[in-house]
Amino acid sequence: MLVDSHCHLDRVDLTPYEGSFQALMAAIRDSGVGHMLCVCIDLEEFDAMRAKVAGESDVSISVGVHPNEQAAREPTVAELVRLAADTGAVAIGETGLDYHYNQGDLDWQRARFRVHIAAARESGLPLIIHTRDAREDTIAIMRAAGAEQAGGVMHCFTETWEMAEQALDLGFYISFSGIVTFKSAESLRDVARRVPLERLLIETDSPYLAPVPHRGKKNEPRYVRHVAEKIGELRGMSADAVAELTAENYFRLFGKPQAGA
Repeated sequence: MLVDSHCHLDRVDLTPYEGSFQALMAAIRDSGVGHMLCVCIDLEEFDAMRAKVAGESDVSISVGVHPNEQAAREPTVAELVRLAADTGAVAIGETGLDYHYNQGDLDWQRARFRVHIAAARESGLPLIIHTRDAREDTIAIMRAAGAEQAGGVMHCFTETWEMAEQALDLGFYISFSGIVTFKSAESLRDVARRVPLERLLIETDSPYLAPVPHRGKKNEPRYVRHVAEKIGELRGMSADAVAELTAENYFRLFGKPQAGA
């Protein structure tokens, strides 16, 4: 079974499915994807996201505010904890730091990151961390704020092996997206060869970052198989073996869905 450990189902283009979300879900299931984590990036859209996936037993959700959502309403620790408890969210995030798209005084971004870490620690839920062009500050805040007490995943990882090692030392998993299939991503493929198998996850981050051979098109969770195939190629494993391994890792980190959920 394939697990897409990070996607945004509420943002996937339904045009190829004549506007039908259920047709999209059927295509995903037919492709061998058995579970998905639909990740929140803005609390203003959280209720709509929940409604979109309501009743889908193979979809879990998270609650959080993305570091690129500068205009978003700032969450409090209490609010994140309450929303997670009330909705059965399995993770806090996505959160983190992104210095690529944001300029100037970024204290707001660092403060938001600390709020999410505190909420993860209080709720007992793992973190979903986004980091781009902010290696030192990301690790420094994770250490200072006690992120290792919550654990979690460095999602859509694109950074160096040195940063991966630091995150692994804090108990985090490393997740690879379709970027690992890009011709220009040889340094990332080196990281993918070195991450311990028991800490490895795969994802699409759909509708973004479609893997080869779909690069440049809208991404979907069913394309996570291409990530599994590339990881298998790098690690000398079959795609099916990677699928089973990363599914086990996912459920170890985020827990298995409750019966009737």
